[in-house]
Amino acid sequence: MAQLWGGRFTKQTSSITKELGDSIYFDKALWKEDITGSIAHAKMLGRQGILTKEESDHIVAGLASIYNDLDAGKLAISNDCEDIHSFVEATLIDRIGDDGKRLHTGRSRNDQVALDMKLYTRGAIDDVAREVLLLEDTILDLMDKNRDTFMPGFTHLQKAQPVTLAHHFGAYFEMFKRDFSRLADCRARENYCPLGSGALAGTTYPLDRDFVAKELHFTAPTANSMDSVSDRDFLLEFLSDLSILMMHLSRLSEEICIWNTNEYRYVELDDAFSTGSSIMPQKKNPDFAELTRGKTGRVYGDLMALLTVMKGLPLAYDKDLQEDKEPVFDAVKTAKGCLEMMRGMLSTATFRRDVMERSAKHGFTNATDAADYLVNKGVPFRDAHGIVGQLVLYCIDNGKALDDLSLEEFHRFSDVFDSDIYDAISLKTCVEKRLTKGAPGEKAMEEEIAQSRAWLREAEKSLPVQA
Repeated sequence: MAQLWGGRFTKQTSSITKELGDSIYFDKALWKEDITGSIAHAKMLGRQGILTKEESDHIVAGLASIYNDLDAGKLAISNDCEDIHSFVEATLIDRIGDDGKRLHTGRSRNDQVALDMKLYTRGAIDDVAREVLLLEDTILDLMDKNRDTFMPGFTHLQKAQPVTLAHHFGAYFEMFKRDFSRLADCRARENYCPLGSGALAGTTYPLDRDFVAKELHFTAPTANSMDSVSDRDFLLEFLSDLSILMMHLSRLSEEICIWNTNEYRYVELDDAFSTGSSIMPQKKNPDFAELTRGKTGRVYGDLMALLTVMKGLPLAYDKDLQEDKEPVFDAVKTAKGCLEMMRGMLSTATFRRDVMERSAKHGFTNATDAADYLVNKGVPFRDAHGIVGQLVLYCIDNGKALDDLSLEEFHRFSDVFDSDIYDAISLKTCVEKRLTKGAPGEKAMEEEIAQSRAWLREAEKSLPVQA
């Protein structure tokens, strides 16, 4: 098919240059966005009298027929075309004749592709945000079911203080909540329509940019035509948001990998989310958690690729910007897949309550509470800290937990200890007396879960209804 810009040239593009320069191989993914934007543009041309109503209606009907045939699989996108824009226009001309040649009036591929990417990104943000909320719902269910599943909380990968599995997952709920918020901010900031900016300096045609923006559900037209065709900040922001999201998924994956080891045995993964070894028959590996951890680097790479493309570009449009699409397509596919996989893995996993509780006891996570017990009996904190440190050393040497010690053994280190020490250092007491907002205590967690449920309901309402 003929190129859209061939009139100025007397020679064909060399085969290697064509192979390098053509984008149809990947930007064919934008066919829905391209046709949707073209329909809005054609309607505006008719409303403004730039085209007759008959010409405008003819073009819109032709574009709709192409959309429907592509959607039904009755039409294949030809790789002979340079890009998706030329394919749609050439197919339109083939179907409706000369009226199809009028579609591009008052428009450049520069503002056209910027529009396509904004429409794509807006939809992709909504898709990823939905997956985030589905994962949040899964996490909330786990929190609700594990309010009294005691486990160690960690610092430096060392057992620190007792918490609950609900509290632990609550931390991830907050991470993904921030991810959702970032995506919403990105969507609001990117939702300005670049169509009508032309190649870089607008156009002499009396376009109604406000109509097009409203027709395509944008907040308003973009403010500066040069910025409109050269801006890819919205893609960089989206990739940044996806990178942070993947980092959170990677942290959770890392913990699942650790918890799944024989040394921890906190979690048993469902067979559907595990694999075996080709040589070691006993193995059950957390491969999909590991893959998520690995694919995080892939999304980071997508962000760095586009940042590097953009770092030295002069205004306005440059062909370098063709390299914006593949990193975004890849990052979106990767993030959506990892979110869906994580949701399935968590919802089918078995968390070992008995192992977690035993681990918390033998990890001396209640040592701080033992020191607080002495402080409440009048012992200076620094002295109490030293006494409990000696107690822990004694337990290590004798293979015991603090809970296992007799009162006589406690008295070897301080006469202040009394029989109420056992209640004071029980995991249930240690957790439930932590009632400050955001702590793992029962009342605090009940409030946190209720607030999280309310936030989730509002977040779900904020997303556009799926077509």
